[in-house]
Amino acid sequence: MHRPTHHKSRGALTNPASRFADRHAVDFDDGWGSLEADPAAEPARPATHLHADPARRVISRNDSPDVPFSASINPYKGCSHGCIYCFARPTHEYLDHSVGLDFETEIYYKSHAAERFEAELRAPGYRCTPITLGANTDPYQPDEKQLGVTRALLAVADRFNQPLSIVTKGALITRDLDILTRLAERNLVSVYMSVTSLDNAIKRTLEPRAASPTQRLRAITALHDAGVPVGALVAPIIPMITDHELETLVERVAAAGAESAGYVMLRLPHGIKHLFREWLAEHYPQRAEHVMSLINQMHGGRDYDSAWRTRMTGTGVYAELIARRFRLACRRAGLAERSGSRRRFALDTACFSVPPAPGEQHTLDLG
Repeated sequence: MHRPTHHKSRGALTNPASRFADRHAVDFDDGWGSLEADPAAEPARPATHLHADPARRVISRNDSPDVPFSASINPYKGCSHGCIYCFARPTHEYLDHSVGLDFETEIYYKSHAAERFEAELRAPGYRCTPITLGANTDPYQPDEKQLGVTRALLAVADRFNQPLSIVTKGALITRDLDILTRLAERNLVSVYMSVTSLDNAIKRTLEPRAASPTQRLRAITALHDAGVPVGALVAPIIPMITDHELETLVERVAAAGAESAGYVMLRLPHGIKHLFREWLAEHYPQRAEHVMSLINQMHGGRDYDSAWRTRMTGTGVYAELIARRFRLACRRAGLAERSGSRRRFALDTACFSVPPAPGEQHTLDLG
């Protein structure tokens, strides 16, 4: 049974069964008042559960024509940031979990990620290419503070001269400035900070456990001041919720030190569309119909269209208006615009080298 309930510090209001489940439950009135809730009762807060994920490999490959990388590592499955719009939510269904609260509370971490990463870099057939951290779920989500999986991966990349591109909305990234600075000195790292809104009230329900807007801007500044190439992703842009902030967001990230910026329109694949509609009904009931109307206009009358190259930006008059506004805002702010599959920061792959394994010594060339 899953009735919409707003839990403080959680984004989803329900926990629907996985679309792959063979059984689904629905609420119904059995005549005994089982659906009657005590309005004074505080709903129990869903706890976070951590699960070790002993993955044999950590580098994933993709050939999507509208994604600007071919290799990625996701230290975590699930994300306790709780962003209601997160496009990664449906991947939790492959673990027999829900796209809803399960995605925010059942967190899997790659317990031996650094060891697996090193083994893959040492493989004879490995060919160096930039690897993206955070392609699916955030590498700097809250539990990284205690688990340190992402930091361990950075340390391996540092030793092998392996270039990395990081996407995050976590201010915790500044903890790792020591390693990031070393990587940046060799042109081996770039960071994109995701900034959705500057309004704390919007952020509290939209991205309940993510860093505040001010913290993210400060993180951009800290990265810039440390010499780490940093850009910003205005993502997602949500019609009638955050779209009015577009120009201000671009201006603020530029002032904070971002060198380039990109944007992504709201995407609602699979069960996310139901979660988002529940979220709208709870937090923005008077705007809900208008919001969904604009979303439908961008996707051929549907909540989502997965067509390559347009799934990130949408189509139609409203989508074209956003594209023009963003392009003009970047021009005014002096930012390079990242678009489509084009990578803004070119990282060095030529200096990749395999260091001696533990106990192994370099052979001396005595001529």
